[in-house]
Amino acid sequence: MKDENSRLVYSTETGRIDEPASAPVRPKGDGVVRIQRQTSGRKGKGVCLITGIDANDTELATLAAELKKKCGCGGSVKDGVIEIQGDKRELIKTLLEAKGMKVKLAGG
Repeated sequence: MKDENSRLVYSTETGRIDEPASAPVRPKGDGVVRIQRQTSGRKGKGVCLITGIDANDTELATLAAELKKKCGCGGSVKDGVIEIQGDKRELIKTLLEAKGMKVKLAGG
């Protein structure tokens, strides 16, 4: 009896059997980078979320590092979204427009 949910995880001949890791598939954007300020779920601390950048994880990490350095604050990259601490939307907008990106301020 073969169950759909079962798979081979160990063999005495070859050892542990690892499945190949698949790269996360992100939806294709419309070419507009959106900067949004968010405070919900962050105990009142505001962050700027930058979405819509079509790049891989390493390019996003280098861009985030550059933005954090220019803004003088912290941040991170999570699931293809760059998070910058504080309300630095105008500064981030000018920095990204200087790189040739089309930028919109989203939300309030």
